Amino acid sequence: MLNASKKIVKEKGAAPTSLEDEVAKALFDIEVSPSSDIKAEVRDVVISGAKEVEVGKAGAAVVIHVPFRVWKTVKKIQGRLVRELEKKFNKRSVVLVANRTILDLNFKRKGLKVRPRTRTLTSVHESILDDVVGPTEIVGKRTRISVDGTKVMKVYLDPKDKDKENIENKLSTFSAVYKKLTNKEATFLFPEV
Repeated sequence: MLNASKKIVKEKGAAPTSLEDEVAKALFDIEVSPSSDIKAEVRDVVISGAKEVEVGKAGAAVVIHVPFRVWKTVKKIQGRLVRELEKKFNKRSVVLVANRTILDLNFKRKGLKVRPRTRTLTSVHESILDDVVGPTEIVGKRTRISVDGTKVMKVYLDPKDKDKENIENKLSTFSAVYKKLTNKEATFLFPEV
């Protein structure tokens, strides 16, 4: 466990939870296993947090937060890394999400002249949506506003990925995780061809 603790980067030296330790150990196991094909890339990967989200009948999902600076590396190996981690956490889906900062409207107090587009609430929520469904791609979005004013976003995923990596079973997981992270309702589906 000595080197597995290097896989966790917490702010101000906060103590990691048992789930974060478990994720760090799984990442370390992937890194040191001789048969792993993503061994070199996993060496740079660290986590900043992990949460468990209940997904109704499907059980639970593990949401792993990754610092933004290593997200580019994670994005390249996301599909394979999720598959490896799901083997380690049996009966639980794994979702990788980058840590992003949202700047509120009085950002001038923080000494900034302009607020970058990537730091707005809308942009961060869009990026979280892309992270949650990864490695699949989003091909369309519709927002449905019902008579009573509730908004439901329908997210259409790439139909080429329908058969891959049991993504069809993960659609409810995506909805639960997105709701937990952004407090917005979203349904994920594949377009009828």
